[in-house]
Amino acid sequence: MYETYQPLTPETVIDYARQRPELADIFRPGEALESVEVGDGNLNLVFKVWAAAEPDRTLVIKQALPYVRLVGESWRLPTDRARIEAQALEVESRLCPQHTPKVYFFDPVMFCTGMQNLNRHIIMRKGLIDGISYPHFAEHIGVFLARTLAGTSDLVLDYRTKKEEVARFINPELCKITEDLVFTEPYRAHERNLYHKELEPQVLALQADDALRAEVAVMKEKFMTEAQALIHGDLHTGSIMVNQEETYCIDPEFAFYGPMGFDIGAVIGNLFLSYASHEVRTKDEQKRAAFRCYLTDTVIALWQVFVREFEQVGWAHADPIDMPRAYRDGYMLRLLQDSAGFAACKMMRRVIGLAGVADIRGIEDVHERAIAASLALNIAVPLIKQRASLTQIDDLVAIATAQRPTYPYPS
Repeated sequence: MYETYQPLTPETVIDYARQRPELADIFRPGEALESVEVGDGNLNLVFKVWAAAEPDRTLVIKQALPYVRLVGESWRLPTDRARIEAQALEVESRLCPQHTPKVYFFDPVMFCTGMQNLNRHIIMRKGLIDGISYPHFAEHIGVFLARTLAGTSDLVLDYRTKKEEVARFINPELCKITEDLVFTEPYRAHERNLYHKELEPQVLALQADDALRAEVAVMKEKFMTEAQALIHGDLHTGSIMVNQEETYCIDPEFAFYGPMGFDIGAVIGNLFLSYASHEVRTKDEQKRAAFRCYLTDTVIALWQVFVREFEQVGWAHADPIDMPRAYRDGYMLRLLQDSAGFAACKMMRRVIGLAGVADIRGIEDVHERAIAASLALNIAVPLIKQRASLTQIDDLVAIATAQRPTYPYPS
């Protein structure tokens, strides 16, 4: 076993895998193994390791680097986030095993986690970019959100366990990344912001909008102070693996006890980023309308599934005196409105700030990219400003679908 931390390579990860006793049921002693580094995220090393003779005997080994991979060694980051991720996966697996990858081991010396290789799935963002629909996604993600959020909240946990769990999942450094990149830097001139000059007039107008920045500050306060449940903390479509039958949520290293609406809003916001991108990605008008209909139907359905499942998990044992129906209805309405606000913040940061999304930044034509980005911003602004007027999920979708790009089409 490795006694001190050192970053792995595609060569050394094979020797590392051979030494893990937890993998004895996957790999045979002395057999040939192969590996490749596949990490395309912003923080970590990710290796796929498999038996050369039978590639289906495989796993993923994820290792936390002591810095932000996207930026380099100048931005240091604690490797303990790997412990947070492994323990969050353990909780999620207990509450919703059908949508959580299996974990084989966690190594507190190397800060490595060995987990199921979802080699029959793709990153959802890539599928959405290609216009692929996933018929079971709304049901799956609604169930995952309800069971993991309600199941780690004060509605289910006893008073002592909840507070002990808050302490176990304290995650200040990664929370600070979110506070900076999602709620602070996009709304001011900042060296880490990344957007093309064609979009600058719209970005400058957004940054000068005091009313908007006040609403963002409210969402930032909620993120920093409301310990409602153990949230994934980074549940975008790049952290979801799918195929036509299955859905898995991965990479919860940003997990901590925060506001439930942050996870729900992250999913909704990323679906609307896809919606905005197909303004230019899908040229055929009928195909574009059909795929966008799938995206908006998914937003509506995932919320409906979430409410259904939350009723069964969160409110199953609610005391009708302490928590009458009027209180429960108000609780769910606040979750919906919070989700809209957080969705908006997640959309704006992906357009303006560091670490954009391929849905929009992967559009090669600069003019078309600006059109899609402009639409994303125009969806986000009314979502956060008008969230207090929402009474049902259909209202949220109606606000989003009424928007058009500010950036002009070619004449």
